[in-house]
Amino acid sequence: MSLNIKKIPVFVFPNTLKFYLGSKTTHKQLLTLYNPYDFPVRFKVLCTSPNKYVVIDPEGSIGPHMLVDIIIRHTSPLPVSCNVTDKFRISMQDHTTKQVLGKRDIEATLLQGEKDNISNDGDFQNIPCTDRSNTDEQRIYLTNRSLPATHSTNYVISIIIGLVCVVSLILPTQQEVPQPSSIPAYLHLSINFKLVLSYVLGLVSMVIFRP
Repeated sequence: MSLNIKKIPVFVFPNTLKFYLGSKTTHKQLLTLYNPYDFPVRFKVLCTSPNKYVVIDPEGSIGPHMLVDIIIRHTSPLPVSCNVTDKFRISMQDHTTKQVLGKRDIEATLLQGEKDNISNDGDFQNIPCTDRSNTDEQRIYLTNRSLPATHSTNYVISIIIGLVCVVSLILPTQQEVPQPSSIPAYLHLSINFKLVLSYVLGLVSMVIFRP
C-alpha cells in the first residue's frame, strides 16, 4: 500500500546511547524502534562513524503496532574515542515505495570510567553499519514484538492526555476570516496551539510505547 504521508514521527528508545570505557557490558546496547501505526514500515540505520560501530541487521521491516530491538556494538572503545559524539540516523520508509516518511537522530558517546561512577556533528554516510557474523541468539532481537501493555497510573494518565490532544487536533483551526461552522467559535484553536498539542502528543506517545 502506498501512503500519501510525507512525514511521520519516529519513535525510538533510548534517545541517547552512552558507552563507558571501563564497563565492557555497556559496549553492546539495544536500540528499540516502535511502529505505533496501522501500516508496516521499513527502517534503515545509518551512522556518522561506521568504522567505530557495528549494527546487527541495520535494515528491516516493522509490522503494524509492533517493535524491534536492534543491537549496537562499540568496536573502538579506546581513550582517544572518549567524549566524541557520534550520531545514528533512524530512517522510516514506506514499505512499498521506500519513500522516506520520517527520520530521527540518536547521539552516541563513549565516556571515560565505569558506568557506576559516571552519571561534532558529521555527514551521514549512506553505508549501513553491518555485522556479517550474526548468530541466531542475536537475530532474535529483530523479531517483531507487540507493543507492551501496562496498567500503571502513568500509563492511564498518558492515554487520557493523548486522547485529549487527538480530539483537540481534530477541532477546526482559527482563520483570519471566520467561516460558517456548526462548531462554536471558542472551540476553534490557533495553529500555534495545535503545534504545541502535536509536540505533547509525541512526548506522550514515547511514554505509552516505552518498554
